[in-house]
Amino acid sequence: MTANTVEFGLDTFGDVTQDEGGTLESHAQVIRNVIEQGVFADQLGVDFFGIGEHHRQDFAVSSPETVLAAIAGRTSRIHLGSAVTVLSSDDPIRVFQRFSSLDAASSGRAEVILGRGSFTESFPLFGFELSQYEKLFEEKLDLFAALLSNEPVTWKGTTRPPLSNQGVFPTIEKGHLKTWIGVGGSPASVVRAAQYNLPLMLAIIGGSPYRFQPYIDLYHRAFAQLGGTVQPIGIHSPGYIADTDDQAREELWPSYKAMRDRIGRERGWPPMTRNEFDSEIESGSLYVGSPETVAAKLAPVIKTLGVSRFQMKYSAGTLSHRKLMRCIELYGQKVIPAVRAAISKES
Repeated sequence: MTANTVEFGLDTFGDVTQDEGGTLESHAQVIRNVIEQGVFADQLGVDFFGIGEHHRQDFAVSSPETVLAAIAGRTSRIHLGSAVTVLSSDDPIRVFQRFSSLDAASSGRAEVILGRGSFTESFPLFGFELSQYEKLFEEKLDLFAALLSNEPVTWKGTTRPPLSNQGVFPTIEKGHLKTWIGVGGSPASVVRAAQYNLPLMLAIIGGSPYRFQPYIDLYHRAFAQLGGTVQPIGIHSPGYIADTDDQAREELWPSYKAMRDRIGRERGWPPMTRNEFDSEIESGSLYVGSPETVAAKLAPVIKTLGVSRFQMKYSAGTLSHRKLMRCIELYGQKVIPAVRAAISKES
């Protein structure tokens, strides 16, 4: 791994933000802001811009591909993808068609990260049973993997009607649709990614990032046993950058706590304390601070884990569009060059 082979991305879930006066913005305005953020990331030389799929009031984006298509029309180089697409509650053929259409519109810049998602609102919304959580993902991933050949597909399962020599259009113009498997900590999902010869995206959202080393080792062992070439490995983690460490912490803390506590109440977690927040910044997977601080923390993680992409989830609760744009600016102009320089120096 060299500095030039590492890619740097930004992810957002389209969190509903406040305007400068402290009023929550409409979903429509948040989506327009996300488009501006993606265009800005392209201008700064960021490699990838990902948008997550959610179906709840506190996140504005339920159709990432539509928003990504708007960004594609105003950009020329940045790769665009999901973060993640909840395959379990969608139709694999429609997912492929939407992303192959995005790939055409962006001249080959589309990617998709497939996962089960950490929220379950899409299951009742689209008429799927949570009791089939595992089965739905396994079968739908199997079908999606077959679609990547760009050839007519014959497939049979239990969760949807079979296919017999079925063409699916539009096909990918050149090569294949880059498809990652998003994993939050399941060894079985790591092995499954290797079995389908697909890149691995690890969602490291809490605790030491180095605790994911066994999953990376498992991914390598699976490929060794399968006799294949290891595919790229990426990590997705939250972060926020401001001009100084204190500014970053103080700006992020209220929004981050409110978001974390809101989700935590749904899942039976206790409220987040300031000590937990600070500890996660200092020794966990929350990349918060000045550009120099964030780069100094990030470089050894990339180097030690040997990953080829880092995606920072920069949106966090109600943080304003203006602050998010400044975060993106510092990430593109200062953090990425500093991390590349540190990796080159260590190589």
